[in-house]
Amino acid sequence: MSSPSESRLLLPSEFGDFTPPAYGASLNTNDNPESISRNVLERNILRKLDFRTVYLVLIYILNQMDRHNAAAARLRGFEEDLGMKGKQFNTLISSLYIGYLFMQTPSNLILTHITKPSVYLSSCMSLWGLLTTFTGYYQALALRFLVGFLEATFYPGAFYLLSRWYKREELGYRTAFFTAAVGFSNVFGSLFASGILATMEGFLGYAAWRWLFFVEGFLTVFVGICGMFILPDFPSGPARWLTSAELSLARRRMEEDSRGHGPAELKTSSAFSDLLSMITDWRAWLTGTALACCNSSMSFNMFFPTLVATMGYSPTISLLLCAPPWLVSSITAIIVARHSDATRERFGHTVFALSMLITGYILAISTMNITVRYFSLFLMAQSQVSNVILLTWISNTFARSSSKRAVAIGFINSIAMSGSILSPYIWVSSWGPTYNNSCRICVALASMAIILCWVFRRHLERLNEVADVEERELHLPKGYRYIL
Repeated sequence: MSSPSESRLLLPSEFGDFTPPAYGASLNTNDNPESISRNVLERNILRKLDFRTVYLVLIYILNQMDRHNAAAARLRGFEEDLGMKGKQFNTLISSLYIGYLFMQTPSNLILTHITKPSVYLSSCMSLWGLLTTFTGYYQALALRFLVGFLEATFYPGAFYLLSRWYKREELGYRTAFFTAAVGFSNVFGSLFASGILATMEGFLGYAAWRWLFFVEGFLTVFVGICGMFILPDFPSGPARWLTSAELSLARRRMEEDSRGHGPAELKTSSAFSDLLSMITDWRAWLTGTALACCNSSMSFNMFFPTLVATMGYSPTISLLLCAPPWLVSSITAIIVARHSDATRERFGHTVFALSMLITGYILAISTMNITVRYFSLFLMAQSQVSNVILLTWISNTFARSSSKRAVAIGFINSIAMSGSILSPYIWVSSWGPTYNNSCRICVALASMAIILCWVFRRHLERLNEVADVEERELHLPKGYRYIL
């Protein structure tokens, strides 16, 4: 996931007499990082690391497909076959996120005490993929809850794993690929679902929507097993895919990035004290609430096929029409996040994405014209990057010890997940086909998220100003600054 400029090899004139290896070649394991151009080493590290962490994006694509396959199945008899009435479908969607609520913080605490996150995250993925196949068959709320319980390990765990390897100005661009994964999952998920739902009805005596759960579930299991051998572990442990010089520099990079905020690998505090610190930190509740409002305001993605179907097309055409908005969203996410990293700015980029969301909702409220309504869905889809930029901002801010960062990401995500639990009830079928009430609620939630983010930015800005004054008065070198 490194950009072309990061992968470019240096010319000999740029690093003295040292001749760089060919792209992908390893440096000698006995090389001392002090005797080698740091730029060459860093680019080797990022290239190798990007190659492995991009697998997280594939996992997240399948995670999103498994999470939203019920919305696609709804178009082909899912509710009718299972005898669901009223808000039972909404409750089924909500039950998944209850599992998220209970597991995200404990899972990240577990990650701080293990040395093989690759095995832990991949094993959880395989298990949720297996349960997904049964969930599609039985549709038991208990199993749906367990799927959420296992899926909860991935998103905050992946963010924490990335934050242990990438510097603050590198993290936003990498995590943007998670937003791109949401887009790609909706693109390929819609195409995949339309193919299965249109061709496999009655095959071996099963309804087509059941085959959708079977195929996606077993594909998730396979990718999870492969992840055990591909995903990186923490830089504090051995990494056979890096030379000793590269691993040494990878550890030093994180120490330097947190300078003024405590050593990157400091672990003097207990898990309980870290959790207690988060519970009593008003900033955690502020950012968690902002993230909850952000997630809830984007709850349209849980019912995207349903919203497209309001334009009056057949189920197959509706699923195909789901793809273009998310394809554009993937491109937008990478561009916006890349610019956010380059400018070291988070608030303005979050507001930009949420403003597109609000504009999309206003257009959807104003008319049922097919062209305008479809364009409004394009605008809504572009907002997905706001979630990742906000979570990256949170990770940048709560960046003291590795254990505290893990607790912060898990705890704040748990607060945010409360919004996802309630979100399915924003889109009740009785408000369709216009869903004007749903759009109004989401506009209010997006506006609240922007206000809370502004409060958070003003707080960090004041802390930076205090640090400026202190350094001038004491004649100290410039130290750590919060990204705004």
